[in-house]
Amino acid sequence: MGEDGPTHQPIEQLASLRAIPNLIVLRPADANEVAEAWRVIMQMQHEPVALILTRQALPTIDRVKYTAASGVAKGAYVLADVPGGKPDVLLLASGSEVALCLEAAEHLKTKGIKARVVSMPSWELFEHQSQEYRDGVIPPTVTARVCVEQASTFGWARYAGLTGEIIGMKTFGASAPLKELQKKFGFTTEHIVAAAQRQLLKPAKAA
Repeated sequence: MGEDGPTHQPIEQLASLRAIPNLIVLRPADANEVAEAWRVIMQMQHEPVALILTRQALPTIDRVKYTAASGVAKGAYVLADVPGGKPDVLLLASGSEVALCLEAAEHLKTKGIKARVVSMPSWELFEHQSQEYRDGVIPPTVTARVCVEQASTFGWARYAGLTGEIIGMKTFGASAPLKELQKKFGFTTEHIVAAAQRQLLKPAKAA
């Protein structure tokens, strides 16, 4: 997304890469996750890895306040949790959208809503983990979920569940300053907060 025009915005690229058998796709959220991603890559002997980075300036997540980036090795991890580990809603994202989810979680907290933020840099590595670990990160009992990624929504239904909401791209992009496009396509803290609130109004169903 940016001023280069939609021809430079291949929204389908991540989905295409994730569809390739045995390819590990890693989309880190900040500098710490990039460093951990390289640790993972250097240990790979039989699987190629696609490392997805951004040219945009991203905030470095405070790892004193939030969980260490070592969770990258497991593909997805709980970055920000709630007291007692019993969230009302899950916010799942990769890359630059993780920071937006952290901001949204703070806003939701002021409204009395407990949101867990899950960073998901690699679906493939996450699927390699035990069912116990995966259920610990994305509890099946918590069906209120919002997935956020500035790319095609294809594939996110696996983690959003039957009733979750996916904030992603369903059209090609547009040419305009980044902030304007983020607002146009819903990649804002306010939009994520609104989506989370809508989720909590839905009747619970199996994920």
